[in-house]
Amino acid sequence: MSGSSESSRTATALKAALAVAIVVGIFVGVLPKIADMREVWRHLRDIGSLAWLGLAAVTLWNQVTYWWVTMVALPGLSFGQAATVNLSSTAVANTVPAGGGVGVGVSAAMLGSWDFSPGEIGRFVLVTAVWNNFVKLGMPIVALALLVLTGGGNGRLAVVSMIGLLVLGVAVVLLYLVLRSEELARKVGAVAGTAASKVLGLVGKGPVEGWDEKAASFREDSVELLQRRWHVLTIVTLVGHVSLFAVLYATLRLVGVGAEDLSFAEALAGFALARLVTAIPLTPGAVGMIELGYVGAFVAMGAEKSLVVAAVLAFRTLTYLLPVPLGGLTYLVWRHRSDWRGDEDASDTSDDVERTASRT
Repeated sequence: MSGSSESSRTATALKAALAVAIVVGIFVGVLPKIADMREVWRHLRDIGSLAWLGLAAVTLWNQVTYWWVTMVALPGLSFGQAATVNLSSTAVANTVPAGGGVGVGVSAAMLGSWDFSPGEIGRFVLVTAVWNNFVKLGMPIVALALLVLTGGGNGRLAVVSMIGLLVLGVAVVLLYLVLRSEELARKVGAVAGTAASKVLGLVGKGPVEGWDEKAASFREDSVELLQRRWHVLTIVTLVGHVSLFAVLYATLRLVGVGAEDLSFAEALAGFALARLVTAIPLTPGAVGMIELGYVGAFVAMGAEKSLVVAAVLAFRTLTYLLPVPLGGLTYLVWRHRSDWRGDEDASDTSDDVERTASRT
């Protein structure tokens, strides 16, 4: 047991060291080679106070859209509770190595203290993850269509869009089959488990087990919710992603990246590409990786380097850092509201959901 614990601590330390090395390498070694940082800081200083306030307001709006997604995916959750769980888990995810999993644990502890069952919380985690990935896969397709309609084109985007369309189509069909009947759900789970085991075998890892049962369990937990709310869930998830792009687009324009250098369709294409490329979070909140993705995409489309770097840094300061103090505050509110907490049950729920998340 102690050996397992020591291995876990070593793995965590290695992940943290890797994350720090990536972040430092990108911000100290890569970005300064792309743009003159003195010019970047000058562009940032040129953003007026009123412009910063406007960007902060759009960013806060974007945060609110995530609360709606949570409320739709978890019936019975209040607006205040949705704000608390989203801000707190985001703050953790943005600051802790392997923060995504820890953020799920924080969410589970909070939701468990409000009497949501492990099954309800697990369903919420899976459903929102599925819908978020659907939108991420669909956005390059929309961006490519806009580029074609406006007379533009991008070979890389075309390839990514075709891959995204294929993956999205397969994912939608599989979800339909899973929800159609328990028998089909078990078959889909078994086939997916076999495929995953073969892939894992190539990297020397053991096979996965019980995916047929997990698929059947997901269907049982989710079918009624999705039958009643799939359209609302789709709309609010889209609103959230579009709102995040709105923050980026407004930042680009306020910093000085004009439409003649980067069109709306090109900005959307860069946004969609960067978010797909950085789908694997090597650092908390993909910090460093996502900045490099945005900068690389926009510079490749012809935008001025120092303006792009300034816009991306301003955008990420707002969307990455702003939730951290807000999340710390909401966490303290939750910890000090005795009527909101049932510590023992919440801890048990958190453990159950974290185990489920790690298996999936």
